[in-house]
Amino acid sequence: MSPVITDEMVEMQEAMDATWGEVFTSCCIHSPEEWGYIFVGVCFICFFLYFFLVGLDLLGTGAKVMTGCKAGELFGDDTNPVAGLMVGILATVLLQSSSTTTSIIVSLVGSAISVKQGIYMVMGANIGTSVTNTIVAMGQMANGDELERAFAGATVHDLFNFLTVAVLFPLEVITGYLGALTHALTKNASVKDGEKWEGPVKKFVGPLVAKIMKSNKSVTKDIALGKATCDDFYPIECEDRVVSAKTCKVALISCDKDTNECPAFFSQDASQGDEVVAGAVCFVLSIFMLFTCLLGLVSVLKKMLLGVSSRIIYKATNLNGYFSILIGCGITIIVQSSSITTSVLTPLVGVGVLPLEAMLPLTLGANIGTTMTALLASMVSDSIKSLQVALAHLFFNITGILIWYPIPFMRRIPLSGAVTLGKITRVWRGFPVVYIAVVFLLIPIYFLGLSSLFPQHTTGWTVLGSVIVILCIIALGYTIYWCNFQDGKQKMVVKFARRQRKKDALDSLPDDMEHLKRKVNVLMDFTGAVDEEENEAAAADVEKQGLMDDKDDEENNDKANSASEEVVDEIQT
Repeated sequence: MSPVITDEMVEMQEAMDATWGEVFTSCCIHSPEEWGYIFVGVCFICFFLYFFLVGLDLLGTGAKVMTGCKAGELFGDDTNPVAGLMVGILATVLLQSSSTTTSIIVSLVGSAISVKQGIYMVMGANIGTSVTNTIVAMGQMANGDELERAFAGATVHDLFNFLTVAVLFPLEVITGYLGALTHALTKNASVKDGEKWEGPVKKFVGPLVAKIMKSNKSVTKDIALGKATCDDFYPIECEDRVVSAKTCKVALISCDKDTNECPAFFSQDASQGDEVVAGAVCFVLSIFMLFTCLLGLVSVLKKMLLGVSSRIIYKATNLNGYFSILIGCGITIIVQSSSITTSVLTPLVGVGVLPLEAMLPLTLGANIGTTMTALLASMVSDSIKSLQVALAHLFFNITGILIWYPIPFMRRIPLSGAVTLGKITRVWRGFPVVYIAVVFLLIPIYFLGLSSLFPQHTTGWTVLGSVIVILCIIALGYTIYWCNFQDGKQKMVVKFARRQRKKDALDSLPDDMEHLKRKVNVLMDFTGAVDEEENEAAAADVEKQGLMDDKDDEENNDKANSASEEVVDEIQT
């Protein structure tokens, strides 16, 4: 059987045919007028990119305020391996930041959670962090081609994390591989307390976000440690009704100690519900800001790349994979967030600037770069166990890369899966919403609830959990059988396509009706045909006129009869 040739493979072959001289000519040789347009375009890109990063930071801040108490309760639970994995996923989805999640996990190790639990949680955090760039991909729903590429670029990160967890999670449960490796590395290590390093992007973006909203991470940490409940942080009190960082006792929304100012959404009379609502408002506003800036960024990139050959673009982005891993790692260390790195790269995949094959190593590098945050947090925590979990996070990602990237056949597995998911969005554009809801919310919640049945140490709960597990296995087996042997995949594709056609038809129905009406009028004018509505109206007028005439005749007859009767009466008289 001959191998399948995809569009990506053809474009990559064309990129190999292009030369770096052509890339240099296309990039650097322009007229003064063209350089002026390029300068304006770069200014617009910097503008949209800045507020895109502001939106990302505000998204995480709003999520922390909105779900900080619930996330703390998740961390505080005594978890088994499956529950620990699901807690890591859910906490990262709720907090919208794997850096925050891993930092909290590392700081809790040795006090609220064990090293083993921490390792399972950072595995889950690795999965949860990819939800942000998947949300960003939805910003390109207006264009089917861009959505397909962007969603594939976002989910290649998801699939790598899923596959790595699928291999290393059972290996860790059975052998304790990561725990043993990191224990050996930290056996004679010592940790000194240090200061937390803040990346340059945070220094540019942070001050503006802090004026809007600033989250109090201590709430989540204290609840996880069991030191307090969410109600203990309320009511908010400010000395002499003066609002400042020094005079106010804060809760979910914090004040900036450096400037002694409180953000716009801070209120000294706010309750827990008020601050959760404020966090939700910021979360929604940040989504709107992300999509708006994404639209502007994509539009400017399209105009700047207009007329540039795709073979030149692919040649310029066709770097060595291992070098791309280093680039992704370096960028993430600088910006201190893998979500920022992958979310900025996702639109580039959508517009066709960055091929999917180049996106994968960059996201792998981002996975390694984000572990530096946990390592820095372990330095601050002054705990060997915290350092052990931070190193487990690092070696988890390195091991995953060694498994799935160096061998081309293994590398094609996440790439092919991402291409397939991208193609599904071509059939039904609502699929990304369902994907996010199911993969990052419903499945983790389901397994978290299921795993909580077994540690109850009662026969009833254990039997119930066992029955549910057996039913799940049967359902999963039937689903696989239905998809592969009963043409289930094709049936689902047809169903998705029918749903998308129905939506498109409803969206375009008013315009289609107006178009058809204009065409019918032109046809009637050409053929001289009479509109049926006009015929009906004319017939109604004739009928109405006939009724009026009949009424007039009756009135005239009545008058004539009356006159005749009067004449007869007079004659008789």
